[in-house]
Amino acid sequence: MSPFTSTIFAEITALATSTGAINLGQGFPDTDGPQSLLDDACAAIQGGANQYPPGPGVPQLREAVAEHQKRFYGLDVDPEREVLVTAGATEAIAATVLALCEAGDEVVTFDPVYDSYAASIALAGAVRRTVALRWPDFALDPDALRAAFSERTRVVLVNTPHNPAGKVFTRAELELIGSLAREHGAIVVTDEVYEHQVFDDAEHVPMAALPGMAEQTVTISSAGKTFSVTGWKVGWLHGPAELVSAARAVKQFLTFVNAGPMQPAVASALSLGDDFYTGLASDLRRKRDLLCAGLRAAGFEVSVPQGTYFVIADPTPLGHDDGVQLCRRLPELAGVVAVPVSVFYDDPEAARPLVRFAFCKRDDVLHDAVERLGRLRPA
Repeated sequence: MSPFTSTIFAEITALATSTGAINLGQGFPDTDGPQSLLDDACAAIQGGANQYPPGPGVPQLREAVAEHQKRFYGLDVDPEREVLVTAGATEAIAATVLALCEAGDEVVTFDPVYDSYAASIALAGAVRRTVALRWPDFALDPDALRAAFSERTRVVLVNTPHNPAGKVFTRAELELIGSLAREHGAIVVTDEVYEHQVFDDAEHVPMAALPGMAEQTVTISSAGKTFSVTGWKVGWLHGPAELVSAARAVKQFLTFVNAGPMQPAVASALSLGDDFYTGLASDLRRKRDLLCAGLRAAGFEVSVPQGTYFVIADPTPLGHDDGVQLCRRLPELAGVVAVPVSVFYDDPEAARPLVRFAFCKRDDVLHDAVERLGRLRPA
């Protein structure tokens, strides 16, 4: 774990705190989720749901996950045998990778890659094979993907919608990933935590919904991003019963169980009406457009995201060609913090100038941030 003792997120958040800068670096909303969700959690606490929940998760939440997958994607999921509640998506990823991989196995990932993926793979003693997605469209190179597979490929770890790129993998890209996984006998693990934050004409396609892939896919999501309760750490995974059982065997020695009173509250929230889900995407799309316009006005080049609540920008036109240095100076230059994208790549030079901003903030905060970023414009 020596390469993973600290994260850029901790550094940037500390920088925002010490300088009073607006934190557009770490991806957390600055408002709470639906009032009904908060009320249900309080009621569960007052009602005594404060001891260990069942190891796989409370039945109400496992059933709600299965119903959600059927409602939105037409997937048939057995809540008893094929769903596991976890301490957020981060534990779901770690438990799944540790369950499926042994020393020397290979895991295909897509750079830029969320940092917990690399740490989980290292804990398992497995080897990462990366496929680079490159600015500005982050399109998948089929030849590079094929070259990443070998006889030792055990897992393909896919994040769609993708953090930090904001990319939503197309159906054709997912079909290619799935066909290569079948050819090599690999399991596809999909991180879909931003599934309801998709914009414009993009479509979120779960890997498990593709023909022949349900029996070869572990799907991961969580409540944190959808319901703006990132601190609750309520996530889940579902897939074939034998794979879920393997992940559960690992989870019991990681957190054992988690978030007892929050689980029934999340279960109720998953059944919220379509207006909640469409409203979430619509509100974030508006915030995305606000920030993208402000970044362009300040002189950045911008890659408009199809999903998530992050936007990647290139400050090269402003005379900054090192994203790490710029992010460390942004509080001084503009009173804002961001995250350098190079930290998400095996090869930092692939994204040396790029920076990532989060737009999951109140409108007044975004307007203030945009005004401050305007200070970067040359006189």
